[in-house]
Amino acid sequence: MRHGIVLRGGRALVDGAWTERDVGIVDGRIVARPPASARVLDVEVLDVEGLLVAPGLIDLQCNGAAGIDLRSEPERLWELASVLPRWGVTSWLPTIVTSPPDVVARARATLAAGPPPGWRGAAPIGLHCEGPFLSPDAAGAHPVDLLRPPRLASVDGWSATGGIAMVTLAPELDGALAVIEALVGRGVVVSVGHSRATAAEVERAVVAGASSVTHLFNAMSPLHHREPGVAGVAMSDERLTVGLIADGLHVDPSVVAIAERAVGDRLVLVSDAVALLGVDGVDVSDGVRLRDGTLAGSVLPLIDAVANLVAFSRCTPERAVMAASTRPAAALGAHDRGTLEAGSRGDVVVVTPDLRLHTTIVGGAVLHRAPGRGRP
Repeated sequence: MRHGIVLRGGRALVDGAWTERDVGIVDGRIVARPPASARVLDVEVLDVEGLLVAPGLIDLQCNGAAGIDLRSEPERLWELASVLPRWGVTSWLPTIVTSPPDVVARARATLAAGPPPGWRGAAPIGLHCEGPFLSPDAAGAHPVDLLRPPRLASVDGWSATGGIAMVTLAPELDGALAVIEALVGRGVVVSVGHSRATAAEVERAVVAGASSVTHLFNAMSPLHHREPGVAGVAMSDERLTVGLIADGLHVDPSVVAIAERAVGDRLVLVSDAVALLGVDGVDVSDGVRLRDGTLAGSVLPLIDAVANLVAFSRCTPERAVMAASTRPAAALGAHDRGTLEAGSRGDVVVVTPDLRLHTTIVGGAVLHRAPGRGRP
């Protein structure tokens, strides 16, 4: 039996603007015209009057949540994916920070094995390896003793088809340019991060194929009026997609506003979430920190990052939503996500006008309804 969902009465995000339009999903895909019961035997109609319908959110940097830490338990990847829809995430990159080599191998094997029977959750697109090819001088929370120089042998087999979607590295390290070229040639998105590179060194990385910057301002050479560093190039180079953690702690709200205006349509919101996200009874009001005070990821739900971007920068809600859906999809070349165009995946979020999550739909299945906000 074919299954259809119709989201009726809301305003949908189409071509960057909210448009009064019903959204239909049939067999997990967006359709040009919402289905009628005469043509589809099983149709669920959701009344979303007064609400906003947008593409599902895509998190390019998520290390953990709900007590699950992928660095120590990569085999729980699918379990973690099952909880992410509660924060509006419909696709994501399971992120493996600097760790022993077997951890990436275990995560790749878990991803390749596929989900367990009956599983439902946010679809993993591929792994994000944040490290181990990072600068010791910009390691942040990454263990310095596990950092390694970039070598072609170390990325043997790393490819988009082999489960690696993105790699963050420091381009100033010896051997980095060759690794960038090899990874990009295999369909991997290379992102500059945890780096003390000069502007010239970042430029060489971009020429080699790097196309992204990881968590702007954090663990990178700062903007200086005589040496732009990684941050300056990120804000000025139109070839780069730029990730940002908009929790108000990693980057001050006023600087988030500066970044949104400077980066514009290249800005991508990420959570950088760690295992404490969704864990009750833990005080993280000052952020997740190591003993020396270094920030070690966030407890930021991606849907909250969207609302924060509007509050901090006064950008429009549609721009903020696109920064967590359309733009990350484009950065990955995942053209069937991040859009409500016909033929794309039936990944949708329904939000209130103030950008609070109402409903999350993944592949045409309703996986989350926010408590106390009614049944659409």
